[in-house]
Amino acid sequence: MSFRKVKTGLVAAALAGLCALAQANTTVAMPALPLLAQNDISLMPGGPADTGPVETEAVPMPDVSLQPQEQAALSGPVRIGLLLPLRSDSLGAAAAMVRDGFIAAYEKRRDPNIILTVVETGDAAQDVLDAYNGVLADQDIMVGPLSRSGAAAIASRGAVNKPTIALTPADAVGAQAGVQPQLLLMGLSLEDEARQAADLAAADLPGEEALIISTATAWQRRAARAFQAAWQRRGLPADLVELSAAGGNLSASALGQLQERLRNGRPGLVFVALDAAQARQLRESIGAELPMYGTSQLNPYSRQGWSAAERRPDMDGVRFIDLPYLLRPDAGAAFAPPPAAQKSADMERLYALGIDAYQVAREVAARRGVFEFDGATGKLKASIGGGRARFERSASPAVYQDGAAAPLSGPQ
Repeated sequence: MSFRKVKTGLVAAALAGLCALAQANTTVAMPALPLLAQNDISLMPGGPADTGPVETEAVPMPDVSLQPQEQAALSGPVRIGLLLPLRSDSLGAAAAMVRDGFIAAYEKRRDPNIILTVVETGDAAQDVLDAYNGVLADQDIMVGPLSRSGAAAIASRGAVNKPTIALTPADAVGAQAGVQPQLLLMGLSLEDEARQAADLAAADLPGEEALIISTATAWQRRAARAFQAAWQRRGLPADLVELSAAGGNLSASALGQLQERLRNGRPGLVFVALDAAQARQLRESIGAELPMYGTSQLNPYSRQGWSAAERRPDMDGVRFIDLPYLLRPDAGAAFAPPPAAQKSADMERLYALGIDAYQVAREVAARRGVFEFDGATGKLKASIGGGRARFERSASPAVYQDGAAAPLSGPQ
């Protein structure tokens, strides 16, 4: 375990050290599997091996109206520990992006009473737990870990007696989180996006039958089942079809069978738990007349990336859910941008998560047990310390327009 402490008066020196770390991480050999699709990472589209749909209990949030800028100045020094797998070969690049976003928000806010310690770990659950236990006595708030297995290990250690903001989705630790009022889980989740896509589709096309398309890839299955469950809770029919795929491409024979099926009866809409290339292939096969919805994985570029990318007019009209940071220039514009070498869409999502993680930690540091704000990853609501900790994120509806991803405006 290693760590570095950052104080407001030493920000420039600390950032220089962090930049050196970021450069080191950019040279780490990348695995063949896309970074965000690894089994242990808590972020999109990663997750554990497919074990069927995971339902999380919908707990009403308290009414809140507080915005971060309205809070009083911190009354005294608050020590925040940022626990990330920066020494992991597989997760180090992802962890570096979260760290850089966190530091960017910390530097922007310039809170004189916050002392930040960056704690570097590997990716093994025991390593994460040992690091957490080793620094907890010297911290007031912990932010992390990033991996599902690490979060589960912390949730299982016994009572979490200091505010801990895990960068994992709620299904990472299951029922263990329900008895931990100081454990807040705020990771990104494709399942949440699928449920929000169901809300968007239901508002656009109330009462329609949904056709859900995925492949056997674990994250696609989970997103598909999350949409299906959300649609069926409305009392509406939702038929799930799993297409075979090889080398990332949908099977031509499977697409032919789907075409035949649609000739015998068409649903009102299709939800695609697919990546952008597969969704384009599907749309070319079945036509653009059927309204199509999806998750952020339909958007392969950051805003800057789209400026140089080939436009995809064949995707115009497709609606999906994504983070405001990738869609709107004003979302996160106050913070320093991520390193130029890492400006992929998935990396920017991680950077945005880091920005919001600091803003959430800042609210907790100000002893706000219940709060909400518009963040880089969506509209966030949280409650911690009083009964069950709760977190909600509403990401942004988006649409392909003029061949590129754009925020969806007007009636939704």
